[in-house]
Amino acid sequence: MAYNYRFAILLVLLSATVGFTAAALKPPVRTLNGNITLNLIWYGKFTPIQRSIIVDFIRSISSVTAAKGPSVASWWKTTEKYKTGVSTLVVGKQLLLENYPLGKSLKSPYLRALSSKLNAGGARSITVVLTAKDVTVEGLCMNRCGTHGSKSSSVNSGAYVWVGNSETQCPGYCAWPFHQPIYGPQSPPLVAPNGDVGVDGMIINIATLLVNTVTNPSPEAVSACTGIFGSGAYPGYAGRVLVDKTSGASYNALGLAGRKYLLPALWDPQTSTCKTMV
Repeated sequence: MAYNYRFAILLVLLSATVGFTAAALKPPVRTLNGNITLNLIWYGKFTPIQRSIIVDFIRSISSVTAAKGPSVASWWKTTEKYKTGVSTLVVGKQLLLENYPLGKSLKSPYLRALSSKLNAGGARSITVVLTAKDVTVEGLCMNRCGTHGSKSSSVNSGAYVWVGNSETQCPGYCAWPFHQPIYGPQSPPLVAPNGDVGVDGMIINIATLLVNTVTNPSPEAVSACTGIFGSGAYPGYAGRVLVDKTSGASYNALGLAGRKYLLPALWDPQTSTCKTMV
C-alpha cells in the first residue's frame, strides 16, 4: 500500500511537468489481447480532418504496410513483450454525437454511459470516447487528460477509454510538448506533426491509454517513461526527435496516408529501459 501511494505521488509530480495522462491511477481493466475491436464515439464537433488524423493513427497501429523509417506499428510492437502478448486493433463502429446530448459539461459517470452506446466486439473491444475542445469533463486539466476502465462489471462488456481535446482548455498540461508547459522547465514548444495542437496532443494521450489498457496490469508500460519522446529526454525536454524539413513539425513515427505522429516512449520489460523510436 505504501508503495502504491508513493508511486501515485510520483505520477502526480510528473504530470505537473509534462502533462501526464493519469490513467495508471484508475482501477485496472481486464487484460485484452488478440484481435481487438476499437469503436469510436465522437462527442461534440470534430472536423473531418481531425477525425481522419485519429482514425489513421489507430489503423496505423496494426498496419502491415512497411514504412521507410520508424513506424506506429513498430512502436506498438513493444507491447508484445508483455505477458499479454500480441494485440491487433481493428477500427469498428463510429458514432458522431455532434449535438451534445448530455450537454457540454460532463461528469465522470457520463463517460462510461457514453461508452455503452457502442457494444460491437463484446469482451474483446475498446470503446474510445473523444470529447471536443468545447466540452469540459470532470477532472480534465486538473488531474487528468484522459482515463480508462471497464465499461461495466460484466466480463463481456469490454473496456473504454476517454480522451479530451485540450486545445483551448489546458494545452500546456495535456498537449505538451506542442505547447509551453504550465509547470516546470520551460522550453520552446514543438510544432505539431499534423498541424493541430489539440488533436496531436490527443494522439499522445490515446496512445498512452491504449497501451495501458492492453498491457494491464503492468502500469509501467508508459507511465515509467513519462515525458520521453526521443533519446536524451529530461524534464521539460522531449528528447531528440525527427523534424520535417518542409513544415518544421516534430515526429518520431510514420503512419498510414503519409501521416506523422509523436508517440511516447514505452517501457521495454526485457531491457528494463524506456524504448524510444529515435
